[in-house]
Order: sequence, then C-alpha cells, then structure tokens
Amino acid sequence: MLNNMNSNCLSPTIGMRFLRMVRKCWLIEALDMRYLSKLKHERCHCKTAKEIGLSNIIALIWDCDKTLIDGYMQDPIFADYKIDSHDFWTEVNTAPERLEAKGMRVNHDTYYLNAFIRESRQDGKFAGLNNGKLREYGAREKFYPGVIDFFKKTKSMFRDDNRYSELGVQVENYIVSTGFAEVIRGSELYDYVDGIWGCELLDTKDSAGNKVLGETIYTIDNTTKTRALFEINKGIGKIEGIDVNSKIAKEDRRVQFENMIYIADGPSDIPAFSVVNKNNGSTFAIYPHGDMKALSQVEKMREDGRINMYAEANYEEDTTANMWLTNKIEELATRIRERENNRITSGVSSSPKHLV
Repeated sequence: MLNNMNSNCLSPTIGMRFLRMVRKCWLIEALDMRYLSKLKHERCHCKTAKEIGLSNIIALIWDCDKTLIDGYMQDPIFADYKIDSHDFWTEVNTAPERLEAKGMRVNHDTYYLNAFIRESRQDGKFAGLNNGKLREYGAREKFYPGVIDFFKKTKSMFRDDNRYSELGVQVENYIVSTGFAEVIRGSELYDYVDGIWGCELLDTKDSAGNKVLGETIYTIDNTTKTRALFEINKGIGKIEGIDVNSKIAKEDRRVQFENMIYIADGPSDIPAFSVVNKNNGSTFAIYPHGDMKALSQVEKMREDGRINMYAEANYEEDTTANMWLTNKIEELATRIRERENNRITSGVSSSPKHLV
C-alpha cells in the first residue's frame, strides 16, 4: 500500500508517524498469529470428554457360581431331571483323573461340558436339554441377597454427577464364568451386564430330530479367564476391529487394569486375581454365610497377598461386601477425576500479555 502511495500527499512528520503506526500494527498482528498458532497446536493435543472417557471406565469383573449365585448355576437343571448333584460332580471330577492315568491331558474345568452334551441325547440323563432350556433355567437362578440391586446401583453411579459424567466415568459389569453363558443370558441379572465370557454350546439334532446340546464352540477355564481380562482391557466386543492380539498402547486401552475390580470365591480364580493384582487393580473374595472352611480359605488368600479384601456373600446395603465395593468404586472414580483435571489444567498455557 505504501509503495503505491504518492509521497507528496504526506508531510515528513505525518509520514513518519504513519509509518511507525503501521509498523506497530504489523508487529501486533505477527504476535497474535504466533499466539493463535500455539493455541491451535495445544488444542489439537487436548482430548474431548468423549475421548478421555475411553479409558475412564471402572469394570467390576465377576465370577458367577458361589460368587453371584448361591451354589451352582446347574442346580435347577439337576432338580428338574432329578439328578443327585453330588454324584454328578463326583463322577465328572474323577473321570479326568482316570484319563490322565492313561497319559492324556484333560481340562478339569470344562470336562463337565462333555457330560452335559452326552446326556442331552434322547436316552440321556438330561434328554432334550438345549440352549433354549438353558436360557429358561437362567430365570430360576438363586442369586445371593442384594446382587440384583447392587448391579442396578452400579449402572447408575455418576450418571447425574457432572464432575464425573463429563469425563466419561462409568461403571460396567462383566461376568467371566466356566459355566453356561446361555444361563446367564436368561437370568434377571442379564440386563445389567456389559459382557459375558462363558462356555458356549451349539444345538444339534438327536436321532428323533429334537434340538439338543451337541458341540462346544467356546470354553472358559480358570486359566483362560486371564485372557478374558485382557480382552476386556482392550475393548474386544466394544470396539470394532480389535482382537486380543491387537497392539494397543497401554494408555489407549478401553478399560485400564488399575480401574478393574475382580470378584470371585476362591483358589480356582488365583490366576485371574494375580493378573489384576500385578497390574494394580483391586481384588475381592466372597465366602458363603456360615461356611468356616470357605472363610479360612479366603483369609489365607488375603494373608498371602492374593486378594485385597473379602466378605460374606451378601450384597445388600450396609453389608461389608456392598460397602467395600462401593467405596472402592468411588475411590477409583475420584482418582480418575483428579487425574483428568490435572491433565486438562497442565495443558492450559498462560494468557498473552501486552508488550511494554
């Protein structure tokens, strides 16, 4: 603009003042552009609440039999078919030993599935048993006191508290069981469960053309429960295209191990307890009311550092189990909120000052 201006239009004094004014405007504009560029760079590295929330999920991961259910989920099946449960489990538990004596490897945790498949045929002890009936049996499961209400409570925690909900803090419940996944799906608890890892059976037809349990298509045992933990950690089933072998940075995983609480009833869950403890999660054991042997067992686990705490199997308000788990959830939520607030404030630079 100045190059095209006729110099005769300005006196020397006015011309110098005008040049100084233009120079000052250019300097301010340059500084403003540098600030805006820096601010834009900082903002592009800040996460939105939705993005932050990807790792702000608190997961309660439950065993099922004798942890949520008072007994075994197969008990209603035994009652209908008039099977002595003690005799059934005795045979199922000793059969693998006979096979191992012949030099075979046997999975003790899932061998029982073979008995259910075999006995579901037309002339078997569980004749006509299929997935549809397993789901029906789910509606008859006897849960420990307070289980349903506790699951309902956890699903609504932090929903109406903006301090947490804006950061994506929420509670999810997962069941990881060596039992039948289909029974869990048929239970009253299913509406409050975010994921199930259990044994899956496929229906086939018997000689009369009736649907019966015919094949195993997925199994969980007390060792592969640890795989389920890593699948929950990475978000398998929640994020499309992710599997257990997907390489995901620790901080980008959907459920951090430190935000997991694993709840189970005894030594068979030690592999899962160990993984959660090793990764700074929380562990909690349950024992049935009046069962001194089970109490001694979980106390030994606590003494050995395998669990953080234990309580009687009652989840009603004001019980030890309810209070400890609720307190732990709130403790984890507060830690998440403080961490995210610190992350946000540390990413904010000081305001630009006027040049003197």
